[in-house]
Amino acid sequence: MNNRPIKVMLVDDHPLVLEGINAVLETYSHIEIVGAASGAREALNMAIRAQPDVVLLDINMSDINGLDAIELFKEQHPKARLLMLSMHDSKEYISTSVMYGASGYVLKDVSTSEIIAAIEAVAAGGTYFSSGVSDVLLHQQNNKKTNNPLTTREQAVLILVAEGKKSKTVAQLLEISVRTVETHRKNIKKKLKIGTTAGLTRYAIENGLIGK
Repeated sequence: MNNRPIKVMLVDDHPLVLEGINAVLETYSHIEIVGAASGAREALNMAIRAQPDVVLLDINMSDINGLDAIELFKEQHPKARLLMLSMHDSKEYISTSVMYGASGYVLKDVSTSEIIAAIEAVAAGGTYFSSGVSDVLLHQQNNKKTNNPLTTREQAVLILVAEGKKSKTVAQLLEISVRTVETHRKNIKKKLKIGTTAGLTRYAIENGLIGK
């Protein structure tokens, strides 16, 4: 990092969480808080000026959820590294975050030193996953190597379909057309040799893409 502070942006729609993390991180001389936002849209605009190295991003936010925010940050601010800070340790959230491009995933109940270690690792170009999260990922990667012929976008569609969402909702969440969703569904069924939505749901559960 050329001996300059790591520029960190915080994004969380809970004011107390935002203030708490901000107060803690400000005590570290090698970390510079360049912005704190309560929503993804605000953060995306703020990042134009702030140019953060690392964005600490919550998953559950009111305007744009953190998973969609990952994609938007990757598109609009490709140099920023995304570190998810969440209370959720479900396979669905973890695997989807990584699939969308997050460099790390840390649970909110970890120690301050672990959050600092995660920021340092991600800022240096690496990845960081708090204990428990890494076990889920390892399982996910093993399944991906042996069982998953789907593209990243097809996998995103599969997860949403397996959760019971209709094509119109999937299209809105992924910001693609309904026709594109239907094409993905057709390709997914063909690749996996599965003809029903129930079968796709079972496949997603068995491969750790969503919780049971």
